[in-house]
Amino acid sequence: MSQLDELEELVNLFGAAPTLAEMPHRTLKAKGVDGPTAAHVIEEVHVPLNLAYVTFTTGSTAFQNVVGVTFQEIASRIAASHKAFELAGVERGMHALVAYAPLVNVFPGKAFTDYDLTWEFLKRSSRDALIFALCRNTPAVLIGESSFFRATLVDAASLGYADLIPKGVIVLCAGTPLDLEFLPIAEKYGWRVHDIYGCQEFGWLTLDGMPLREDMSLAPSPRGGQYKEIVVGGLPLADSCPWAESGHVCNRDGKIITYRRERTNPEYEVHIAETPFSNPVIMERTARTIVRIKGRVVKLRQDLVCNAPATVLHLVPSTPVLEGPPHDAAMVIVGPQKTAFFDIMAHAQQELQSNAKTDPAWAKKR
Repeated sequence: MSQLDELEELVNLFGAAPTLAEMPHRTLKAKGVDGPTAAHVIEEVHVPLNLAYVTFTTGSTAFQNVVGVTFQEIASRIAASHKAFELAGVERGMHALVAYAPLVNVFPGKAFTDYDLTWEFLKRSSRDALIFALCRNTPAVLIGESSFFRATLVDAASLGYADLIPKGVIVLCAGTPLDLEFLPIAEKYGWRVHDIYGCQEFGWLTLDGMPLREDMSLAPSPRGGQYKEIVVGGLPLADSCPWAESGHVCNRDGKIITYRRERTNPEYEVHIAETPFSNPVIMERTARTIVRIKGRVVKLRQDLVCNAPATVLHLVPSTPVLEGPPHDAAMVIVGPQKTAFFDIMAHAQQELQSNAKTDPAWAKKR
């Protein structure tokens, strides 16, 4: 055997780096989102080992952006999802029909399995497919976009399927602002409609105007009036919602009127003023990570304080100025509770830095 033949045998039989066939596969089925949509193609990608999965924003105001979800934030997403289930009256063991598969990424899928829920998707993302699935499988829970449900029920009545539509379904309307015209139609079937609001970047945030997370805050909105900017763990959503004492249409105790939300303009930047970390490099890299996988602008103040008791973040309307006293901020958010999401991202960044890349072909220094 020649020297080259020996090397070939070593490459084929041994090695710390995997072959393509040996690489783990995280499929749509593994994530629980193996349903059809008319707005996507299925494309395989190399996903970094430090991310639980990747998904995309809905693209309501621009092109869809890639969203990275870290392993460290999964627990808080599951907790918010379970709180939403409990508030909506979803019982363990129920069966759900998800009309838009990517919504499972917001929960995520483990929130379903941990709650002992089973779920299915439409055969096609169309109204006739939804009528068929409702009548044949009679799900207890329906998850999807309210205008799609309204149009489907109108079609079902005109086509003679109204008597076959299941009664008393728990409906979680998500993805787009709640269609108020859907409510009286749903009431005819005894459907219990709920308005669940969130995003791919952060998971579910409110149900019927009620917060689902302890680290949520409401900041003054540049839109003025009764509008408030929603902030999650110190990071703004760029969505402003009216705060109404009269309450949400689905629950008068809920005061955040998510179905009347508007984009915040100008958007807030997040300036890091204080951090418990001793090394400011962690904050610099956390800021870059959040921009890349969450689409939120985070910057360091020049007078950053390290080794602080808790994280302190300033929300500042978009501006190039990074200096100035705290009163320059529209809102100061003090941790640890109200900066929980930001702190999770910082710890994820620290963990990433403590673990070298496993692929020996990837090296920036020799």
